Amino acid sequence: MTVTAERKQEIIKDNAQAKGDTGSPEVQVAILTERIRNLTDHFKANHKDNHSRRGLLMMVNKRRSLLAYLKKIDVERYNGLIQKLGLRK
Repeated sequence: MTVTAERKQEIIKDNAQAKGDTGSPEVQVAILTERIRNLTDHFKANHKDNHSRRGLLMMVNKRRSLLAYLKKIDVERYNGLIQKLGLRK
């Protein structure tokens, strides 16, 4: 369910704007997306796990807020991130 440290470093490296960047919206959204995908797989086997479902909903809302912020400040970066992560159709 959690993202391993190695996987997290890969995600940060792939989405960082500069060396040592861990707090940009792109990195945060990419990490949240990985966690959301892991939890989605978890719910296929554990459909009654409502405590984790609450955490999933909070992560989805946080990601949505970060994406709205990114879209507001720079549409180009937003479109690139959406396409890279495959979030919208």
